[in-house]
Amino acid sequence: MDPITVEVLKGALTYTTEEMGIALRNSAYSPNIKERMDFSCTLFDHKRRLAAQAEHIPVHLGSMQLAVQNGLQGFEGKMDEGDMILLNDPYISGTHLPDLTLICPIFFGNEIVAYSANKAHHSDVGGKAPGSMAGDATEIYQEGIIIPPVKFVKNNVIDREIADIVLSNVRTPEVRLGDLRAQMAANLLGKRRILEVIDRYDARTLCRAVEEIMDYSEQRVKAKIKEMPKRTYTAQDCLENTGTSNRRVKIKVAVTIEPDSLLIDYTGTDEQVEGPVNAVLGVTLSGVYYVLRCLTDPSIPMNEGSTRPIRVHVPEGSLMNPVPPAPVAGGNVETSQRNVDVLLKVFAQLIPEKVCAACQGTMNNVAVGGTDLMTGKQWTFYETIAGGFGGRRDMDGVNAVHSHMTNTMNTPIEAIETTYPIRFLKYELRPDSGGPGRWRGGVGLERSWKLLAPSAVLSVLGERTKTPPWGLYGGKSGAKGEYFIMKPNGKRLRLKSKCTVNIEKGDVFIVRTPGGGGYGNPLKRKTDLVLRDVSDGLVSLESAKKDYKVIVDPHRTKIIQRSDEKL
Repeated sequence: MDPITVEVLKGALTYTTEEMGIALRNSAYSPNIKERMDFSCTLFDHKRRLAAQAEHIPVHLGSMQLAVQNGLQGFEGKMDEGDMILLNDPYISGTHLPDLTLICPIFFGNEIVAYSANKAHHSDVGGKAPGSMAGDATEIYQEGIIIPPVKFVKNNVIDREIADIVLSNVRTPEVRLGDLRAQMAANLLGKRRILEVIDRYDARTLCRAVEEIMDYSEQRVKAKIKEMPKRTYTAQDCLENTGTSNRRVKIKVAVTIEPDSLLIDYTGTDEQVEGPVNAVLGVTLSGVYYVLRCLTDPSIPMNEGSTRPIRVHVPEGSLMNPVPPAPVAGGNVETSQRNVDVLLKVFAQLIPEKVCAACQGTMNNVAVGGTDLMTGKQWTFYETIAGGFGGRRDMDGVNAVHSHMTNTMNTPIEAIETTYPIRFLKYELRPDSGGPGRWRGGVGLERSWKLLAPSAVLSVLGERTKTPPWGLYGGKSGAKGEYFIMKPNGKRLRLKSKCTVNIEKGDVFIVRTPGGGGYGNPLKRKTDLVLRDVSDGLVSLESAKKDYKVIVDPHRTKIIQRSDEKL
């Protein structure tokens, strides 16, 4: 096939998914979707294989192939023009209950030629706690309504009976319906663009081009694998608690490099636990695909072809492949991050020049909600909070960024205060939180707000409050995270990294996010970079002296000398 035509169609597919994301964001109701952009958009071919994706949320994107293939089972020959399938069952859709997946078949004549699909995180889907992210859930039924694959849209109209069932089980039905309509709009835009491509090139040409794009991705991934040393590498790390106990939970990974494929084996990982940190298979696969994409060549088109050389073995009933009714909300957001850390530890032995030190290793999930006494309606607010990126070869880690499996945006304070009974008191970088190194880890954040409502329920799902983000090649660890409630009388209560608690008017919630690990020996860091960090307030005078052996004058304008030199 003409390579120019293939390239043009590859670009058309990719930019269609990006345009779908713009439509979804512009149509959404909730700050979590329209501000944080907690959604992902994709296109699939007529065989239900991933054809293209936008640069959205890795933990969504890596699970979409499972979501579409599993979600469409049972609908063969039963879908018509204008139908859309809705689901959120994690054991089918591959993430957690707040992520609602909507799939749209694209017909040309009487044949399905493609599918547009998206996944968006809704800030409440019911369950025991507002925000549906309970830190102490013991079964999935406590995390929200479970939606099996259903025809949510028929003839381009939402099925009111199904919608009533869904919306009767959530705290904020108007917002949920608005966000679902935004997901519909995104899929319809994807459908329109695909039909425009077919009108110009015809359906057969599009299908042939997709096949060639997938084969091209497969060959490029295989070429990168052939460059790797052929042996088995292992690593392990742990979660600091389960949410229901203080027991640490191990993730163990072995990576075997074969001639033109990879085997990722999770044998030795602990069994599933009672708490909400279990990660369904789609989450595990997402971490694998994300890490390999980062460490091979990000320019390789991501589609079904790029995953063909990758085999993943995950024992059923383990932390990384649980069976129902295990709770999984935290597995999607926290265990997914630790999975990436373990995989990076493996590849640090294999291709050390491409691996960064550990990033903050958590999403710092915060969900809070209550009742508006004036209207009697429920409100729920959900966000994740950025931290430090790990130091890299020849470059410091990025400060205050959402890393690895999240890739979301900051929620603007103005949007939150306009919508919810919350007033922010502080939002600033956290000095000395980045791990010292030749290349410093990025610093985390301190973010705090006061509750203005009479009462609310607060849930936290976090990590790295006991085990700090690790450094690489002599770099030191980043600072650990912290969560607090400050009472009006000044009493400060330290929270566990996974918890659900009641809070009252005037209580202040404080989160200090972890910094990234340092890369390389701190004593090899250039002194002018140390001075810059001190001047910028990222590193204190004390840390400059202790960790870098550099003495900076009290005005932070010049270096006096290295403290290990003779005075």
